[in-house]
Amino acid sequence: MRDLLSSYRIEARLAVVLALICVGLSIAAPQFATLPNATSLLNNSAVNLIWAVGLLVVLIAGGIDISFAVASSVVQYVAAKMLMGIGGGNWVLGFLFCGCLGILLGLLNAWLIHGFRIISIVVTIATFNAFFGLLMFFSGGRNIYSLPDWWTARIFIFEHENAQGVWSELTLSVAVMIACVVATWALIRRTNIGRQLYAFGDNPEGARRAGVNIAVMQGVAFGWMGLMAGIAGLCQVNIVKEVVPNALYGRELDVLAAVVLGGARLGGGKGTILGCVLGVMFVAITQNGLNLLGVSPFAFQMIIGAAILIAISTSNIDLSQILRKTETRQ
Repeated sequence: MRDLLSSYRIEARLAVVLALICVGLSIAAPQFATLPNATSLLNNSAVNLIWAVGLLVVLIAGGIDISFAVASSVVQYVAAKMLMGIGGGNWVLGFLFCGCLGILLGLLNAWLIHGFRIISIVVTIATFNAFFGLLMFFSGGRNIYSLPDWWTARIFIFEHENAQGVWSELTLSVAVMIACVVATWALIRRTNIGRQLYAFGDNPEGARRAGVNIAVMQGVAFGWMGLMAGIAGLCQVNIVKEVVPNALYGRELDVLAAVVLGGARLGGGKGTILGCVLGVMFVAITQNGLNLLGVSPFAFQMIIGAAILIAISTSNIDLSQILRKTETRQ
């Protein structure tokens, strides 16, 4: 038990806090603990969690990316134009086009970082503005409504109607989210590349001397982020049924906050899928709870900011040592 708490102390702490919040919200807002609200939470969190697992890989490798939300917008627009240009396409082509476009944008970030020896946050700030500027220039800020039917049709993986006639539904985006979470877990925990990513993020110079290819690690990290951005963009269009050039602008900081809150270290070499999922759900549940309670949305930003400060400042507190002292006293 102590070893488990030592290995996952941030995740354990966050899980306890999340459970307490859920209990409190269930009492304060009875509609929170209902199946329709739970399925709505999962549907609304799907895109953020897809982004989050991609960002987790980048943070593990010691980088940071704030351009992924705008990259998803670029992918949406370009993919829509390409798919309509070939007659509409289908889901297979949609995933192929969006995934490949996202990877290309991610590899562009990796090339700039490695090729010019610029820190990742500076590069992604630059590409964030460049991507968004180019998107708004070519799109004119206009939405695209005439999309292929397969892309806008709602696909449900779960449906349920309660006695009051209220439907609970889980859409395709949740299934895609689960697949992305599992794939990312397999990448970082079950492959040699994943072990190299952790080593590179924790000690880049040591990893280089041990034979780790730095360019490959940056390419994998940012390429994976790009892939997740492309898939998230595809799912977002299916949710809202249109391409909105500026709809995803500004959501990157909430995702970054969630991943850091889940235990990913900004310096690299640390982070887990469990912590990432808990971090995203903490942010989503907090926002949902405040909305149900009628609290000002500005309070949400204050709470998330405070939670991140507390998480970072207490990250070195070892719960196993506290448990050991408690047992000794008893």
